[in-house]
Amino acid sequence: MKSKLPPFRLPAAPRAIQKGVSLKNLLGDEAIECLAHNIGLVHTAFDAAAFQRDARNGLEPLAILDRGKHLARVLQKHLPRRYEQAMAVLLRSLTPPLGQTEDLGLGVFFYLPHVCFVAEYGLENFETSMGAQYELTRRFSAEFSMRPFIIRYQARTLDRLLQWTGDPDPHVRRLCSEGSRPRLPWAMRIPALQKDPGPVLPILEALKDDGDLYVRRSVANHLGDIAKDHPGLVFDLCERWLKGAGRERKWLIRHALRYPANRGDKRALAIRQRAR
Repeated sequence: MKSKLPPFRLPAAPRAIQKGVSLKNLLGDEAIECLAHNIGLVHTAFDAAAFQRDARNGLEPLAILDRGKHLARVLQKHLPRRYEQAMAVLLRSLTPPLGQTEDLGLGVFFYLPHVCFVAEYGLENFETSMGAQYELTRRFSAEFSMRPFIIRYQARTLDRLLQWTGDPDPHVRRLCSEGSRPRLPWAMRIPALQKDPGPVLPILEALKDDGDLYVRRSVANHLGDIAKDHPGLVFDLCERWLKGAGRERKWLIRHALRYPANRGDKRALAIRQRAR
């Protein structure tokens, strides 16, 4: 007889951003209680009451991203001291992977402290951290935590992401593009890729005809980032991609060139017209 999975919990969350409601509320009291509950199920030495007390201390004025970092610091205090052991506890406490790519709602932000934990404490443990980010991106997104690894280990990290472009999970494939965007909103920039985006182009090539719009949209946004620093490179790439392009790839090209087209760039406008 199969054993039942532990009753892990997720906090209630709206489906979309609501006017007048701060995103910081996604990591409030209920999220802290769920986090303590889930970890307590898999780590008997975890002091849930002490964790919750420390988690709430100083939380109120913090915005959503700072709350994620704050909770990561509190987790580090209450989990095993060795990073590999702490990460093993967190991974055992995860809810099942997401089964869809659209209409995910805001509940996924529950895992922001987890990716902050990887970014803050995992840089010296490449393999453990990459494995953790693989699992976390299937439930939220590891696009924020992946960036310090690209900055520290560019070739090694991009090589792993290129391998993951063939993964069956669209959330993992999207991470390969989204996590390496040079100008990702809300996240630290990647100066080396802003200067020379060449190393990431094989990833975008591998994903340009991905079967999931969720992934193709990320590729388009990534090209849009690159176009702000290297418009000629992106124009050349889009013109090459137009050869033999189907409807989905043409949409990607149009989406990628929105920024220069809106600024009246004649070449961007011409490429977008050809991609109709």
